[in-house]
Formats: sequence, structure tokens, C-alpha cells
Amino acid sequence: MVVKAIQEIKPLKMVTTPSGETVFDMGQNMVGWVRLKVQGKKGDQITIKYAEVLDKAGNFYTDNLRSAKCTDHFILNGSAEEVFEPHFTFHGFRFVKIEGNSTPASIDQVTGIVIHSDMTPTGSFTCSDPMINQLQHNIQWGQKGNFVDVPTDCPQRDERLGWTGDAEVFSMTAAFNFNVAPFYTKWLGDVAADQLPNGLVPHVIPDVLNGGGGSTAWADVSIIVPWTTYLTYGDKRILEVQYPSMKAWVEYMKSRAGEDNLWTGDYHFGDWLAFATTNSDYPGATTEKDLIATAYYSYSSGLLAKIAGIIGKTDDAKTYTQLSKNIKIAFQHEFVTPAGRLVSNTQTAYSLALAFDLLPEDLIPKAADYLAADVKKMGHLTTGFVGTPLLCKTLSAHGYDSLAFMLLNRKDYPSWLYPVTQGATTIWERWDGQKPDGSFQDVGMNSFNHYAYGAIGEWLYRYVAGMDIDPEAPGYKHILLAPHFGGGLNTANAEFTSLYGKVKSAWKIEGNEVIYEVTVPANTTATVTLPSAKADQLTVNAQVLTASMKEGLKQTDKGVSVNVGSGNYQFRYKMK
Repeated sequence: MVVKAIQEIKPLKMVTTPSGETVFDMGQNMVGWVRLKVQGKKGDQITIKYAEVLDKAGNFYTDNLRSAKCTDHFILNGSAEEVFEPHFTFHGFRFVKIEGNSTPASIDQVTGIVIHSDMTPTGSFTCSDPMINQLQHNIQWGQKGNFVDVPTDCPQRDERLGWTGDAEVFSMTAAFNFNVAPFYTKWLGDVAADQLPNGLVPHVIPDVLNGGGGSTAWADVSIIVPWTTYLTYGDKRILEVQYPSMKAWVEYMKSRAGEDNLWTGDYHFGDWLAFATTNSDYPGATTEKDLIATAYYSYSSGLLAKIAGIIGKTDDAKTYTQLSKNIKIAFQHEFVTPAGRLVSNTQTAYSLALAFDLLPEDLIPKAADYLAADVKKMGHLTTGFVGTPLLCKTLSAHGYDSLAFMLLNRKDYPSWLYPVTQGATTIWERWDGQKPDGSFQDVGMNSFNHYAYGAIGEWLYRYVAGMDIDPEAPGYKHILLAPHFGGGLNTANAEFTSLYGKVKSAWKIEGNEVIYEVTVPANTTATVTLPSAKADQLTVNAQVLTASMKEGLKQTDKGVSVNVGSGNYQFRYKMK
């Protein structure tokens, strides 16, 4: 998939730092380079340096780039005006420092050139809270900056690698924001090509780490991203092409787990960058890696069984369905107490066990209560790369919307909005990359454009706005529209350009009245679920329900659901 210059942006301002340097603020952490217009004497050397942030004193800060130079040099030929753009490189930056200019700098001499893979924007999410809208902006720009031929972890320091874990956890959010079918199709081919003969999936694709791999949640990208792509676009070919790779990965896990179906003892990244603290009585949110590995072993085996059934491999479907069940039994025996508590009493552990359907049915409410109790006790998330994408989804799925919204709305560290309060324009690698006093996290690993935690975007689309995919009719052939109100929001609006056309799910609350507008594209259907609604008080397009709508209507103590065909609808009702 071609990488190209997509957009041009002009600096917000030009400043002179306390150390006397001329710095241009692009206003946006971006990926690409700058086009520079200069005049000067023949032989003068202009140096352009790039940085993501300024330090607490307001000076140019590059320590977090590690050994990356992030520098361009341009030697003038002495003509009236010269224009410079670098070739065969790109940078991740918001701030640009110009040195060696013999004439006074001006703000109009710099233009930012934004590059990324040529993906068509497909999704948008907005709501009544400007900070959440900025979060969505940051998520989308994090994706732009890191989808540059491969899904990199970060675009600025001496790394820029196709880390599989980041891609796995972010894949559904990515598929809402942009058309990623060509991007993923190409990259999954790379995954299969670099997979080892024994089924091990490397940590990064392309595999520049020479065979290092096999980490749970990271290597599961080989199954989860094809599944995400199939759900979003409804094309079975991605499953058929990637099936040998998917099966090889499950067989690798099986070889490592052995007869007891517990994957223990191997190296894994675990819940990477989970919440840590220096408080003596709470060492941090540490989730046992063996628990995470066994959970993913069961989940990916179950997904492989579904995929095998979809593409007609019935024997494999039976085999891997049974394998997933056996792993689930082993998981329960090893990691779950009779009261539903997990050996790792963390938000990530409970989110995994609940989201991956690893618990006995009678213990699910107890485990959900334990999860909710920890969120209430802490007052914030404690999750890392593995748990964060699942946390709010799991809370909402088990009746704890209010806690999920509390986490979303939190503005202090650790939270999604804390970086927004610090002026972030992309997603950070760490919850506290920049501390409230203006100091920074450890320079060894502190990217300010690192999209993994942006996986909350999936919850914004699917739960807050209420736009979801029906796995039984993928590709938005049948759409599930079910908004979730809360968090002090008065409005939420999601739109998505599916292969059938525009899907819209937009709600607003005026007093105690809900106004919910949906668009269902041609040749599709939808099930609309209206929380806290009563059928006899519901209007559609300013009229009472038609006979055809009443045929499929379901009234419960939680609300109303109706089935609709293609068209534009406005539902209005008063909340109970």
C-alpha cells in the first residue's frame, strides 16, 4: 500500500526559547517532514532538527529520541530563494528548530508535510465534551503517524518497528477510523512470511529482531487482526489466505502448553506498562503472565474454531472448539477460586477472564463485581497494553456503564484525558509521559506518539455512540445500534462509511427526552436498541411505530429493541 504525502499544515507560531533557539510549533504531533524556504549565501548550512515536546523551561527536548538524530542538513547554493524537502526519511515531531539561517526567520518559511499510508478515512466520533473530542483527534492522528506501510509502535525515536502487540490491541479502533483492509491485507502477508516454521510469530513484523517472538497477546495478532478485518469488511478471503498462519500459531501455543493446557513458564511481555506506584502498600497492577498466556491461548483457539467453520474446515472447527473448552477448564482450575476471584486480583485479569468467556456461568457476576470493586477502590484504571482495550468494554457489558464513563472522564493521571490536559495531540506511550510538574518519564522509553492506549476509541464507537457489528452478518450487512448514555454527555455522534454506504448513530438528550438518529444504508438491516424506552411512548420519524416495526419489537425492563431496514430514522422518547 503506497505511502504518500497526505496533508500540509502551517505552524501555529514561531518562538524564541529561553536558550535563544528559533523553534516553530506545528500545533500537531505529526509524521513526515518540513518544506523549508530559505535565502542565504552559497555554502551556508541550514540545520533542521525535530522534537515532539518542549521541556518544562520551554526549551527544545530530544532526550526521548534516544540515538535518533532527527536532523536534516541543507547547504545553500546562494540563489534568491531555495526550497528544501528531505528524501528517504521521515520524522515524528511537533516542534522544528532551524539553525544556520543568516536571514531573519519567518513563520511562513516552514510547511509541515504529513505522510502515512494512503488510507481513506471512514469513521468519525464526536460528543458534547470537547476533551473527549480531542482524545478522538489524538487517536486518529496516532494512527496516521504510525500506519506508515507497517503499523509501527512509534515514529520518532530509534525504533519505528512493526510491534505486533500494538497492532493487535488497536485493530478494531483502526478499522473504525480508516479503511484498513488493504493495509492489513498487505501486512498480514508479511506476518505469515516472517512466521517461523514451528508457528512462532515474531515480536515485530518485518522481523528485524531475527526470530525473537512468541509473546502472548503480541503474536495473537496473527488471528485477531484477520478476524477484525473480516468483521469489518465481510470478506472471507482474508481468513482463507491467513488460515495456515493462524493455525500454525495455535499449534505453536499447543506445543508450549502441553497436555495440561496451561501455557506457563515462557517469556511474555505481559500487561505492558500497567499502572505502577511507589506507594509501599501497593506495588502496582501486576497480572501474572501465565494467566494472560493461557487466556489468550483459549481465546485464539476459539476464534480459530469460528474461522474454520466460516471457511468450511469443519473438522478443524470441531477440534479447536474442543481445545478452547479444555483450556477454559484448565484456566478455571488454575487461576479461579470457587468464589470467582482470580489469582491476579487486577483489572486486567478480570477483564480478560470476562471478555474471553473463561469463567463458569455462575461465577461471571461475582467476577464482574470484583472488577467493579477494584475500579471503585482505585478510582482509576490500572491496566497496561493488554487490559486497557478490554476494560471499559467489559464494564459496560456487565452493567457498569457508570464506572466506564468515570474512567473515560477522569482527568488526573492515570487516565486517557490526562495527556489531553497536558496539551497532547496524539496518544502517549505511557500514562505519565509528561508529569504535572512538566518533567518527563524515563528517556529510555517515552514516546509521545504511540497509539496502543488509543484502543479506547473502539468503546467510543461501539458503546457510547452505539454502532456495532453483528458477527453473524459481518461487514455491516446487519448493524447493531445501541447507544449508551452517561458520563454527563448530552450528545454523541458516530458515522462510518461501510461497503454499503454511510452508517450513522447519533443521540442527544434534551431534558428527559432522547432523540436518536440513525442511518441504515441500502441492502442492509439493523437492530435498534433504545435504553430506558417504552414502546407506547416511542415515535419514529414523528409517527407512532408501524405495524412492521411492532412485529419484531421487544420490550424489556431495560428498554425497547426494533428491527429496521435501510433508511433514515429519528427515534424520540422520554426516559423512564
